[in-house]
Amino acid sequence: MSCTKVPVTNAIDGHVHLMPDRLMAAIRESLTDAAGWEFDHPTNRTALEAALREAGIDRYVALPYAHKSDMAAGLNDWLLEAASNSEMCLPFATVHPADDVHAVVEAAFENGARGLKFQCPVQEVAPDDPRLDPAYELCIEYDRPVLHHAGTAPMFEASPHVGIERFRQFREQFPEVRACCAHMGTFEHEAFLDIARTDENVYLDTSFAMATVVDRHVEFDPAGIDDSVFEDLAGRIMYGSDFPNMPHAYKREFEGLVQRNLSEAAFEALFRGAAEQFLGEP
Repeated sequence: MSCTKVPVTNAIDGHVHLMPDRLMAAIRESLTDAAGWEFDHPTNRTALEAALREAGIDRYVALPYAHKSDMAAGLNDWLLEAASNSEMCLPFATVHPADDVHAVVEAAFENGARGLKFQCPVQEVAPDDPRLDPAYELCIEYDRPVLHHAGTAPMFEASPHVGIERFRQFREQFPEVRACCAHMGTFEHEAFLDIARTDENVYLDTSFAMATVVDRHVEFDPAGIDDSVFEDLAGRIMYGSDFPNMPHAYKREFEGLVQRNLSEAAFEALFRGAAEQFLGEP
């Protein structure tokens, strides 16, 4: 096994947010109020993609989420239109549990959405909420994955909508659905890693949790996850950044990962292969 220490090239960023300016501004204001974070990364698609391309990103998964009812359909349409003008953007869709879940998700999948995103604590919907069952059934029908913010980080320990038990219940009911837990499942990363070890349809992304400066913002040390984890789960841990809603330079997201002593196969899986497998690409 050799130490990688190479530049990131032709990578897929599995966790990026692309949304209308007004909505993005509201999200950033909420994060600033809650955590004191400040943001200077661009939100305009052209500028956002230029920054990603400069960092070695070839494609990115764009993740929307609807914090209230009757906005998901319009948000999905906006993102799908933006993606139609991009060679980099892989658009996901979202739905609010109070919407006509089947209708909203089916329309998004028919129009090209590559998967679903749920920001569980913000949307106030747990992975195992029965109102989401029609969405998961459509994921099976259309062979589309789902990405949840199902962990308690960075400030959701008191939320009843996140945590390992809610995610485990979802997996028991819908084992066929490829599902990724964002941010390595922090702060319950060990439990989420255990599920991934026994469930081949469970993925994790590295966003924020594996940044070299994460300890400035939350109580988490990425060194606590050994290199062997990335080897053992190669193909199911995918690189993600949370760009552009992160209070640090983009390179902080991947610089620690490329310094790890990973095999070439694990490195390729982390920065490309796992995302392709999650997306269902051949």
